[in-house]
Amino acid sequence: MDKIKTEFPFLMNNPDVVYFDSAATSLKPQSVIDQVTYFYSHLSSNIHRGEYQSSLKTENYFENVRKQVGNFFNAPSESVVFTKNASEAINMVATGYLRNILKKDDVILVNEAEHASNILPWYKIAEEKQAKVEFLPLIDGRVDLNILEEFLKKGVKLMAIAHVSNVVGVIQDIEAISKLTHQYGTVLCVDGAQAVGHFKIDLEKLNVDFYCFSAHKMFGPSGVGVLIGKQSLFETMTPLHYGGGSNARFDTLGHVTLKDIPYRFESGTPNIEGVLGFGAAMDFITSVGLESIRKHELELKDYLLEKLSKMDHIKIYNPYTEVGIVSFNVKGIYAQDVAFYLNHHQIYVRSGNHCAKLIEGIIETESSVRLSLSIYNTRDDIDRFLSAIETITLEKTIDLYL
Repeated sequence: MDKIKTEFPFLMNNPDVVYFDSAATSLKPQSVIDQVTYFYSHLSSNIHRGEYQSSLKTENYFENVRKQVGNFFNAPSESVVFTKNASEAINMVATGYLRNILKKDDVILVNEAEHASNILPWYKIAEEKQAKVEFLPLIDGRVDLNILEEFLKKGVKLMAIAHVSNVVGVIQDIEAISKLTHQYGTVLCVDGAQAVGHFKIDLEKLNVDFYCFSAHKMFGPSGVGVLIGKQSLFETMTPLHYGGGSNARFDTLGHVTLKDIPYRFESGTPNIEGVLGFGAAMDFITSVGLESIRKHELELKDYLLEKLSKMDHIKIYNPYTEVGIVSFNVKGIYAQDVAFYLNHHQIYVRSGNHCAKLIEGIIETESSVRLSLSIYNTRDDIDRFLSAIETITLEKTIDLYL
């Protein structure tokens, strides 16, 4: 996979950098950058508004990416709504869908491993509707179906869960969770931000009600997200925004006729160049192959864990991780200081609570160092990291601040 590195300009322009923060945002291959540049150089037109050549051509490209997303995730293209990120997609479900059906004392079910974006919108809507947010206990970061069923028996309006945790790296059995939640009439909203681009996702098979993710975590541009939902639920959903592009007509009396789904949820000029770049990102993933990507990431993760577990000064919080995410601490040194020390060696990792501020209930620490892998990482990258972390001391980290 060393050759793959050459497809990522950031790595070519920064040859001494080891990038281990792909769970925050993935690097972009040249093909994605080229597609964004092509839009501005050759098209540079709005969509759904012009009858001239470049506008119609851009619109065709844009809508083809919508179809591409549907094919990539095995979902109808008309169920694909473009957003600015996964956070906005989740907020659309909370504010546009759940607000319309939530009643006093209804239950929204989440867990302590969730990202802030998959907790705070539910807090807000629960407060507004006098409903309850309850927390499902996890076993080593994983949903136990027996425990889940006990919650569902008591009545749960909506369950929100990440397909893959951004801290502990567990892949939830979404298909089994979906079957169980639907058995009890519970709506299932899945945050797929850490899952997309790492393994195959078949939404027809998973049968979830809503699936949310961001393009920038799968080699695509920032500012593009996707909400995929069931048509029957979209029909009951109120748009988060109103304006140009979402309505068919309106009058002076305030009567508004919205466009068909998904366009009623896409007010205003979208991130056109980002969507086109996202199409190139999916092409890139397809050219490499999801199976190859997953195999490479798991081989690197296993190699990393094998070496890291032999270091007595390292505490690993997720040795059971099922993707290329490893969370750890160096005993006696704050996570942020470890990250700063690694930055001195031009090794980029994430530190802190990773926007999962309740994670202490899962891994018994509120702050950790997170190393996340991608297709452009190599064993040499890991060896550089291991060499640096093996010799870290509190004194060395303090010296960097002096």
